[in-house]
Amino acid sequence: METKTLAVQGMSCGHCKSSVEGALNQLDGVSSAEVNLEAGNVAVAYDDSKVTLAAMKEAIEEQGYDVEA
Repeated sequence: METKTLAVQGMSCGHCKSSVEGALNQLDGVSSAEVNLEAGNVAVAYDDSKVTLAAMKEAIEEQGYDVEA
């Protein structure tokens, strides 16, 4: 199990938090996603044999947020 913190631009409210966490939690291999609105990031625990970092970034971007590399 890996843990990665991704910087996400544009999150400002509870809806943003639930959108990003929901998108990540739907991916096979993601065990948890925790958004920190004040820090502007999301901590993701995942199985790197089942899901890629690129897939996680794409899921966040599909919700309308930008992920910093």
